[in-house]
Amino acid sequence: MASHIVGYPRMGPKRELKFALESFWDGKSSAEDLEKVAADLRVSIWKQMADAGIKYIPSNTFAYYDQVLDTTAMLGAVPPRYNWSGDEIGFDTYFSMARGNASVPAMEMTKWFDTNYHFIVPELGPDVKFSYASHKAVNEYKEAKAIGVDTIPVLIGPVTYLLLSKPAKGVEKAFPILSLLDKILPIYKEVISELKAAGASWIQFDEPTLVMDLESHQFEAFTKAYAELESTLSGLEVLVETYFADIPGDAFKTLTSLKGVTAFGFDLVRGTKTLDLIKSGYPSGKYLFAGVVDGRNIWANDLDASLITLKSLEGIVGTDKLVVSTSCSLLHTAVDLVNEPKLDTEIKSWLAFAAQKVVEVNALAKALTGQKDEAFFSANAAAQASRKCSPRVTNEAVQKAAAALKGSDHRRATDVSTRLDAQQKKLNLPILPTTTIGSFPQTIELRRVRREYKAKKVSEEEYVKSIKEEIKKVVELQEELDIDVLVHGEPERNDMVEYFGEQLSGFAFTANGWVQSYGSRCVKPPIIYGDVSRPKPMTVFWSTAAQSMTKRPMKGMLTGPVTILNWSFVRNDQPRFETCYQIALAIKDEVEDLEKAGITVIQIDEAALREGLPLRKAEHAFYLDWAVHSFRITNVGVQDTTQIHTHMCYSNFNDIIQSIIDMDADVITIENSRSDEKLLSVFREGVKYGAGIGPGVYDIHSPRIPSTEEIADRINKMLAVLETNILWVNPDCGLKTRKYAEVKPALQNMVAACKLLRTQLASSK
Repeated sequence: MASHIVGYPRMGPKRELKFALESFWDGKSSAEDLEKVAADLRVSIWKQMADAGIKYIPSNTFAYYDQVLDTTAMLGAVPPRYNWSGDEIGFDTYFSMARGNASVPAMEMTKWFDTNYHFIVPELGPDVKFSYASHKAVNEYKEAKAIGVDTIPVLIGPVTYLLLSKPAKGVEKAFPILSLLDKILPIYKEVISELKAAGASWIQFDEPTLVMDLESHQFEAFTKAYAELESTLSGLEVLVETYFADIPGDAFKTLTSLKGVTAFGFDLVRGTKTLDLIKSGYPSGKYLFAGVVDGRNIWANDLDASLITLKSLEGIVGTDKLVVSTSCSLLHTAVDLVNEPKLDTEIKSWLAFAAQKVVEVNALAKALTGQKDEAFFSANAAAQASRKCSPRVTNEAVQKAAAALKGSDHRRATDVSTRLDAQQKKLNLPILPTTTIGSFPQTIELRRVRREYKAKKVSEEEYVKSIKEEIKKVVELQEELDIDVLVHGEPERNDMVEYFGEQLSGFAFTANGWVQSYGSRCVKPPIIYGDVSRPKPMTVFWSTAAQSMTKRPMKGMLTGPVTILNWSFVRNDQPRFETCYQIALAIKDEVEDLEKAGITVIQIDEAALREGLPLRKAEHAFYLDWAVHSFRITNVGVQDTTQIHTHMCYSNFNDIIQSIIDMDADVITIENSRSDEKLLSVFREGVKYGAGIGPGVYDIHSPRIPSTEEIADRINKMLAVLETNILWVNPDCGLKTRKYAEVKPALQNMVAACKLLRTQLASSK
């Protein structure tokens, strides 16, 4: 029985790639230094999987930014603004596409399906001249082979690549992207031919768009693509991998009929209904890569249950054609539990990070061949039982409070226009009020203070003094810049979700459980293992301290329940919405305490609400109902004069705009600039929005500083579709990842643009 891993985390157990990338971007190290760190990590990963007994080990899953951008580089699909010379794509062009540079902005970034991972969206059109411009897939295969590891090279499938793309600027929105299939397939053929020549016997195409709602012409594109590739693929075993959801029946039929394909991979964790399709008719002689080990969460696999599933599949496809696999890439999990010596022993026994999941996959494969490790399976069964009956998981009071929520939709008593009038009388803000999203740059000194406080190297008194000094600097800077509604900069927080999770019951934390979000950006998701409640106030002290430093409104900054849920590793023993309602009640307590403490503007970020939208339309309504309801629960009890803000970023919001309106926030700030202002199109199409709204005027994920004129132009585009009295002016997102040398001039230009337009609007009356 063979074993397979779809993909593996690439940052390294100690975030080695993150630090190497940032050092390179800052000009402190060379391209050779970066390449060496990356090569060492790749070799380590391949050897680890080989030593664990994995037969089918992936290569070309290691990206310096993301795998879709790698494919864009492979196809030479570089937008003209980057002045690419046409040679093999190097770091300058690659990172300019990802991050922008001093003269041109980055490409759009959005979420990878329903995960917190991001990818750079390809910009395509009829005039793109595709060419084989990055030999990374072949080079990595050869690199692994040189150390004695024969890998499966992994490519984003041609149809998924096109379906994830968008028309380039100036190209009609209705441009049929799939019409480019004939132009990219010759490059795929070149790559396949080179891999065959290098000795590859397998190749993996990731086609996760097959789990989505597709139309007939899109299914036809899959059939056409693999028919065209069939002769080139001859002599190879070909795996088409799907993940993240059940595969629909029509997609299953299309997939299993593809010419030249000898193996199919399915997510059997999130796609349990796919089992019925397999049992009702699986093509004879084809390999089945059964994704029974969860690649999206950190709970130990129920090995006994997985073994039952695998044995039933073995009876369908045969022992020699069944391969035990992960449900998707392990990119979405933390790296290794070995790096967590301080994690609670009982909770640790319930978990499996990427390294442990590799072991689980191999243990299941061996068990199917009669080599079951009885001690390993016994320990796993004991851990499963421990988790089910542990008293630390259940809080009866919390469950009763959540159950009592049924029967109310939790709406504020008055409509938003009435509330905005009351708030304006209290806040007295100018037209086009300016604000920022929350965080300010996290300096080396600030990180040192937090680190030393956690290590008990400085006293609480010293820590509070340092954080207050940092808040004072941020407040004074905003007043100097003449920003209207201030933030305290969040200097006490390393991560917006981790910070709240540390103060809520039912959460556990890791020391090194980092997961890549995009580029060098890593997050450390909390683990929600039990019922959630708030033992005491979490932000009131810092918010009131910040408000005491200024007469301008100071936002209280909270993370919303849906975002805490979607950016955590969530318990899998109860429905996600039940956990979300528990978090909502905890945030509600905090909102009401902030209001009592005199905070009149409270932001409840829901950056990840769109991210959690199921991949299939039939499941949207149920998710949006409980997600939006959870947000409303948090602020249903506040006064009309308390202004509730929310923030969303880096997703496509147009298809859920009615649900965003239904959240009933007083003001929403929302990412807009990096996505070519496509958010504004929904208002051009006639959607009426009566609450305050701040579409971002510049991209904070790029070091580029926008000019006053550029920002003014963006605001004018907003004024063409939005009423002056509801428009706010703000960046796309928080400023944590930027340097003050970038933040200060960018905000200066933002405020200057705002003042220019205020003057123009006043003179036009």
